[in-house]
Amino acid sequence: MKITKPPKNSQSIIQFPSKTNKELYLSHKEMSTGDSNTLKPLSFYKQNSVVVKLVILFLLLSFTILLLSSHSIDYLSPFLQTQSPSPTLNTPEFDLLTSDKGSFSSNSTTIFQDEAKPPILFEDETKPKCDLFKGEWIAYPIGPVYNYNNCPFIEDHQNCVANGRPDSEYLYWRWEPLDCKLARFKPERFLDLMRNKSWAFIGDSISRNHVQSLLCILSQVEPAKEIYHDEQYKSKAWVFPTYNLTLAVIWSPFLVKAEIFEDNNGYSTSEPQLHLDKLDEKWTSQYNDFDYVIIAGGKWFLKSAIYYENNTIQGCHYCQGKNLTEIGFDYAYHKTLELVLNFVMNSSHKAQFFLRTITPDHFENGEWFSGGTCNRRVPFREGEINVTDVDRILHEVELQEFDKVVGEALDRGVSLKLLDTTRLSLLRPDGHPGPYRHSHPFAKDKNATVQYDCLHWCLPGPIDSWNDLVMEILMNG
Repeated sequence: MKITKPPKNSQSIIQFPSKTNKELYLSHKEMSTGDSNTLKPLSFYKQNSVVVKLVILFLLLSFTILLLSSHSIDYLSPFLQTQSPSPTLNTPEFDLLTSDKGSFSSNSTTIFQDEAKPPILFEDETKPKCDLFKGEWIAYPIGPVYNYNNCPFIEDHQNCVANGRPDSEYLYWRWEPLDCKLARFKPERFLDLMRNKSWAFIGDSISRNHVQSLLCILSQVEPAKEIYHDEQYKSKAWVFPTYNLTLAVIWSPFLVKAEIFEDNNGYSTSEPQLHLDKLDEKWTSQYNDFDYVIIAGGKWFLKSAIYYENNTIQGCHYCQGKNLTEIGFDYAYHKTLELVLNFVMNSSHKAQFFLRTITPDHFENGEWFSGGTCNRRVPFREGEINVTDVDRILHEVELQEFDKVVGEALDRGVSLKLLDTTRLSLLRPDGHPGPYRHSHPFAKDKNATVQYDCLHWCLPGPIDSWNDLVMEILMNG
């Protein structure tokens, strides 16, 4: 797939607002209100009495002391203010509004500012940054911004409501970080900010699931128009005409060059063959066309596979009867992510890059091919579930490879972000299609044996909150 990005509108400039955890600070010059030049000396009639003169002298001395004390308080006031918390922007406790007089007001304080001098905003380095990925799922009665029958991008196996899922509670939860508020995704604002921009979601079917969620949200403002699909309809691209915004999903489940012998139902005739020293040109050839890129991998590396380097077989993962050296899937995943991140770091094209972490599944009493199910109807609480061993290993590989380059990326001005959705996704066993990947699976027989999907997400569903996180990272780093 080759997407030619439309010409940029030179007058369209995206300005992201300041970070929300900045505080107001006023310098002592701006807060000082005293002015000795405005004090006019008192005039008195001449008095011949010595007593009267002494009284006048006493009064003048008292007034002078009072004046000096007032100046001292004004001079020190900004420093004294730092002993108490300052109002924080964009929090429920302080809804700051800027008036045309240059003042900032809240429901508990008013600070007047010289209209010729804007407030100084700075980051409180003593306050810990909010971890967007530590939190809990809270009840959210408002529900999703779209529904199953007003989004044409929902595929049949994701349309849980239309397929007859009887419960709907899974639609009324929302992710909330522990130490901060996560704003709900605003499609109008996103579209306006992303005029003349392009996004790529690169990876497997979970990446496709993610872009479909975003398409459903944005299409409540303007319908997207499909402009490309490959022969298997796995790689696609859409445009929002009014905003000239392009979204694309590029099918590359291993991210490296791979020969795959698998049908659409997941059945293979032979092991995939991975070249761990060559990236998949399906996405690298288009990388320069995108302003924002979200890459994800993981689950496919658990499959049996044969590994190549320098066009020579190095070994395999779980390839019984092949007389090849067993190499762990973690080795292959390390090599792949190292190659991906080095490519991004050394590219002359400075896209804003997100690495999304592994998505856990929730199969119980078996796997997808051996009768595994997922019938839970409420989220887990923290501590009620642990990630499986294989998902833990994949997640650790992602964190290790990201940590290797994040410092250098900061020094070199490369925008590299971690979208760590693993833990928050683990807490949502109720959000999968389960048996309702099929239309009304129990209509004829309530005890029918059907294959469950406990990996992908219903639409609408928990995956919609991933877009809240993306928006928050874009706006506030």
